[in-house]
Amino acid sequence: MSRASFPTTRLATLCATLVLGAGCESTRPRAVSPSDGAPVTQGGEEQAPPSALPPVKGNSPWLSARVGDRVAYAFSANRTPLGNARAMAAAGVVALEVVALEPSWVWLAVIFTDDAGAPLNLPRLSRPLVLPVRTDGTRPLDVKREGVESVEQPTAAGRTWEAKRYLHDNRPVDGPLQNRLYATDVGPAYLTNGLLDASTTLSGFGGGGSYQLTLVEVRQGKEGGTGTRPELERPLGPGTWFDTRMDVEGTGPVTVSRTCLGAERGYVLRQAVPTPTSPDPETCRDLSHAEVVPLEEVLLTFVWDALETPTWPPAQPNTTPPVRETASFGAHKVPVLQFDAAEDAGPTKQIRSRVYAAGLWEPSLNGLAVEVRFGPLDDTLYRTPARGKRESAGGVRLADWGTWLP
Repeated sequence: MSRASFPTTRLATLCATLVLGAGCESTRPRAVSPSDGAPVTQGGEEQAPPSALPPVKGNSPWLSARVGDRVAYAFSANRTPLGNARAMAAAGVVALEVVALEPSWVWLAVIFTDDAGAPLNLPRLSRPLVLPVRTDGTRPLDVKREGVESVEQPTAAGRTWEAKRYLHDNRPVDGPLQNRLYATDVGPAYLTNGLLDASTTLSGFGGGGSYQLTLVEVRQGKEGGTGTRPELERPLGPGTWFDTRMDVEGTGPVTVSRTCLGAERGYVLRQAVPTPTSPDPETCRDLSHAEVVPLEEVLLTFVWDALETPTWPPAQPNTTPPVRETASFGAHKVPVLQFDAAEDAGPTKQIRSRVYAAGLWEPSLNGLAVEVRFGPLDDTLYRTPARGKRESAGGVRLADWGTWLP
């Protein structure tokens, strides 16, 4: 399928994991709504609408997950922007491993290392993350794989697979070349839907680059263990929610939206819901209308996005020295760094103020999805009249967050 991440909030640098700019869209996997993909049928009968479906059990390999089930991929990514921008590259291994089992849930650890198993320096890849995945669901999940299909028998992770390759070439319209290779029988690679190899090569849009995953290890765990459920201190995203406060003009109505993140049977889900008046986790328990992206595409995007932030805090050109303070986001008090930059607006002076977490992995951020903690927690434009206090001209701010899993 197309490389797509979900449309993201401006909190995730406006272009990163709620609203995508045109240049970002070319490098992201397309999120699929329940009515977008081809529906899964059973017994030749047409499926009911998603909202009417009972929990889906079936024969998914997720129902037979074992503690110790593991897949690992060698990854690489390089970015070659035009002009004087700095080229970036990264390589290593990303592993997904089942660490705990609960009724209806499989808990995964997502670990990035270098080839020798040591931690990586890139901030986004420097810590293990937690990913709970539901083993049943409220509807079938089926995302169409795009491109020209061919049949192969590749060797990967020490075994030969029956596989299908999907080649999707958008270069004639300045888009990427996307190459995906999937096992027809996912076997022990069920954690990533049978992915054997995936690569994307960029074309046009002001720069080049590529990123790739190649399967290097599959392992099946032993029967009988249940493991210990980890805490959602550093969640990849699923199992959490966050609220975003948006003030478009600074004087207009303020809107608050909630984003719920989940995962089911190898797919990551995102759903916007009406924001309750209190942090009620029940709002995220039903994800039957969520947008869907395969887990392997999320990992591929994650590796690419790591190149955007080689250091922390992120580089802020033409800003004043950062001011360290403590900011409140709902019930959370977070040490932050505030960067101010003057913006040219003719006779009216304006200041754009961006606030970032001072430390990415501080306990005050426990439970916050990675996509949000790597973006500005507050991005507001202010008018600065010659006299009087500065006035908000609109902005986006993280309002609250939490976990919805029981």
